[in-house]
Amino acid sequence: MLTDAEKDAIRDHYRAIADNLPGFRPRPPQRRMLAEVANAFSRSLESSEGEDVERTGESIVVIEGPTGVGKSLAYLLAGGVMARARNRKLVVTSATVALQEQLVNRDLPFVVENSGLPLTFALAKGRGRYLCPYRLYQLTADTAQGELIAMDPSLAMWDRKPEAAELDALRQMADAFHYRNWNGDRDTWGEIIEDGLWSRVTNDRHGCLKAGCPNRPECPFFLARETLETVDVVVANHDLLLADISMGGGVILPEPAKSFYCIDEAHHLAKKAINQFAAEHSASQAMFWLDKVAGVAGRAETYHGKTQLTTDAIDAAGAAMESLTEWLWLLEGEAALAASSDNLEPVWLIEDGVLPERLLLPAANMALAARMVLKHLSSISEALLESRKEKNSEALVIDKLSADIGFLAARAEQMNAVWDLFEQTTEENSPPIAKWIARKTDGKGDYLFCASPVSAAASLAATLWRRVSGALLTSATLRSLGTFDLLLGQTGLKWLPDVTCLALDSPFNFTEQGELYLPPLLASPKDPPAHTREIAEWLPRLVHENEAVGSLVLFSSRKQMQDVAALLPPTLQDILLIQGEIPKSLLLEKHRERLAAGTASVIFGLDSFAEGLDLPGESCVHVIIAKLPFAMPDDPVDRTLSRWIEKRGGNPFIELTVPEASIKLIQAVGRLIRTESDYGRVTILDNRITRQSYGKKLLASLPPFKRI
Repeated sequence: MLTDAEKDAIRDHYRAIADNLPGFRPRPPQRRMLAEVANAFSRSLESSEGEDVERTGESIVVIEGPTGVGKSLAYLLAGGVMARARNRKLVVTSATVALQEQLVNRDLPFVVENSGLPLTFALAKGRGRYLCPYRLYQLTADTAQGELIAMDPSLAMWDRKPEAAELDALRQMADAFHYRNWNGDRDTWGEIIEDGLWSRVTNDRHGCLKAGCPNRPECPFFLARETLETVDVVVANHDLLLADISMGGGVILPEPAKSFYCIDEAHHLAKKAINQFAAEHSASQAMFWLDKVAGVAGRAETYHGKTQLTTDAIDAAGAAMESLTEWLWLLEGEAALAASSDNLEPVWLIEDGVLPERLLLPAANMALAARMVLKHLSSISEALLESRKEKNSEALVIDKLSADIGFLAARAEQMNAVWDLFEQTTEENSPPIAKWIARKTDGKGDYLFCASPVSAAASLAATLWRRVSGALLTSATLRSLGTFDLLLGQTGLKWLPDVTCLALDSPFNFTEQGELYLPPLLASPKDPPAHTREIAEWLPRLVHENEAVGSLVLFSSRKQMQDVAALLPPTLQDILLIQGEIPKSLLLEKHRERLAAGTASVIFGLDSFAEGLDLPGESCVHVIIAKLPFAMPDDPVDRTLSRWIEKRGGNPFIELTVPEASIKLIQAVGRLIRTESDYGRVTILDNRITRQSYGKKLLASLPPFKRI
């Protein structure tokens, strides 16, 4: 129940914003969202120490807030007040870096400055975004330079001899960090740090020395973690949230039971979760590091003195190599992995995720071996940390060994995740686990073992929704074909009966501000060459080359985008900007410069430009959609899910493909009207929207533009 004090606080802070901003106009949808978020969080159930509370979604609200509603202000204000009143942390997550930066650099400072709500906040990042000072100093210390050039450098840091330019870059980073000219955050370094080089100076939880690290007081990651414990609002991304809950919750971010979550761009959450729970590993790379276990474990024994740990690790690594060798032998005769004439890597998708009888025992053996390797490497890591306390004079060598053990343990964890999934079987009515093996065609005969759940619904329900104190899921586009069913099903919220769902009204007058044009195209997108030619014939009629306005043409295929561009007349090619040919920031800058100079400008873009691209006013008065954004179920996860739906008597095209296309189409159309003064036209160059039965459903889900 929302208390009077909480109601008054929200009302007063919202009024303060209106008083401080002369041009501020309270919006009914925004006020509705404020109330719904506050009410949902007020229904949060308290848990006693050590007790779990059975949550049924009573404190979870799903809100679709169209562009212009002011979603971030609503959830930051309501969430901030409720978090402070209920002694909770407010954790805000997004799918994109752009929204994270907007929240930290613009939205939160705006709320604090104008509402009088004294919120403190910080941006949370994963460990991999931060420098490990100890590793950097190891690599750049005078005593280490000779070792770097040696034939057998530290396994965790180099797998080859470093180049002079890399050593120079490392020294620059070390100097900048030492003199506090750099805070160790990769994103704040003045230049792009190549991934391979950055991997040498960052760390993971296996390689980290934790409290035993001599550089612990200046570690950027731990300093950032300490900051998170002191602030009211933590801004993160979906990947970090999912990584945290996969480790039990409360490891990186505040505990779910003590947090209110505001999950923005929530339409990405289900796909992100599937990726988080997926795993893969290479056979050849596994053989490489498994072969190193004996040597590293033997050197570690010199310091921890526990012979049995060494023996167990070596035996486990040997068993894993033996099992993996058996798999390579079994796969040699698999027809699906035979070399093909199209130069594509052959993939064996295991039907319905059910391993053939002949592979059940090899999979079980491999899974057991992987678990044992991880277990024994972890034991050696703990033993080394203990021995370090007693052998301070040899700390440097022990630390290098710990780093190498951590390197091996991280890879063992990855291999263990794959084979845990391979060994798993699912209940008859539960979604299967996709399992597949790809054969590399680079001549080395390598295989890639991959596995992934096809749905994250059960995992999200168990690890997040039934534990979190309260949650808001929001985005401009959450409904598909007019309902929340797809989102609720994919995220597992459908199993929580008390979840509240709400679609807010748009503040825009779409009937007056926009038009929808459906030209009478003859060619179907199912005939790509003919469809491409017809698009190229229509574009000169649709784009006004002599008016200083912007157009955005969205494609589902890079090939079609490039083919259409090549077929256009020179006058149109001269005002064309194509995604991928120049960086996005430069492309948008050129677009605005052309418009400011009184010249028309046309952007050709792909899926990523159909979402999150903000081109208000005359920078975009025409959105042209070349093709309905149907995803092809050609990856192993989608194929496995589609087959499961079919076997249950369903239609994956109607149940998945069309609803997901509806969301993408709404997002693409949403590039047109960004403010109350915007105007323009949406044109769809796909005749299936008028000829197919599902087209009516897709059209019905679009804003009520004037139809041409």
